[in-house]
Amino acid sequence: MSFDTLGLSDVVLKSLTDSGYETPTEVQARTIPAALTGSDLRVCSNTGSGKTAAFVPPALERVLAARNDPAKRGVKGQLNKGPRVLILAPTRELALQVAKELSWLYAKAGARIATCVGGMDASKERRNLSQGAQIVVGTPGRLRDHLERGALDLSALKVAVLDEADEMLDMGFREELEEILNATPE
Repeated sequence: MSFDTLGLSDVVLKSLTDSGYETPTEVQARTIPAALTGSDLRVCSNTGSGKTAAFVPPALERVLAARNDPAKRGVKGQLNKGPRVLILAPTRELALQVAKELSWLYAKAGARIATCVGGMDASKERRNLSQGAQIVVGTPGRLRDHLERGALDLSALKVAVLDEADEMLDMGFREELEEILNATPE
């Protein structure tokens, strides 16, 4: 099996192959087609199995579709602000790792990625959010802070990924997760 049999666009396929991905792992082969249909998924797989590259290609397809849809554009053809994809991770380290993988994986597709994690400059994060990042990766506490301050608008969100959701719940982030998810569209 190859990535070109999974239903991805040429732009996303090129991003994958240019980044060295040749053959999908089992989790990628099973997840990508289901995610492209808009299905809600719960994916459990070992560390290193390729989960990030399983949930992000379909999410990037949503970003690209929004760019190409005139109804999603505002004044002067600008893409309406607010991320289309939100990825929550339990720790700063994991969030930064995911963002780094996304940045080199999808730089050629032109996806704007912002990270929002504790211990970093929150004013810089707010600037990045205000400039129209389509993909936001962050930790629950920092994302809730940006949401409460009005810096994070989730009204255009199409995909929410809870990376290591069990770990976030074990770490006591239930309240933050509920507040963030309650701010997303149905």
